[in-house]
Amino acid sequence: MDWKLELVPIPVSDVERAKRFYSEQVGFVVDHDMCIGDAARIVQLTPPGSDCSIVIGAGAGVTDVPPGSVQGLQLVVSDIAAARAQLIERGVPAGPVQHLEDGGMADGPGGAWNSFVYFSDPDGNGWALQERPVED
Repeated sequence: MDWKLELVPIPVSDVERAKRFYSEQVGFVVDHDMCIGDAARIVQLTPPGSDCSIVIGAGAGVTDVPPGSVQGLQLVVSDIAAARAQLIERGVPAGPVQHLEDGGMADGPGGAWNSFVYFSDPDGNGWALQERPVED
């Protein structure tokens, strides 16, 4: 039996602002944007090429954790420099390319699976890009 992670709730304070950020700036595809009566609004977005989506929203059933409290979300890309350039071009304040070295972060790309770029959404939910080696 497969167990697939397909949806991750992201707590936000302003659904419309978050939808614009994730779709227009980060480049996620808007899969659904629906209201369930007056009780809830649910927006599902998916990163290009991913089988896992995020959901943002307001009202009952989306998430009970405070906006900005989710950290460590990770996207894997084939070209970290190009992905960072896309974020910067779209107005996302992304950090420099870094790698783990001697127990801390150092500037510049590292070896296989060891190149990262960090950014946050407008509420402070933290994301990382990680470069996947070409041979994988």
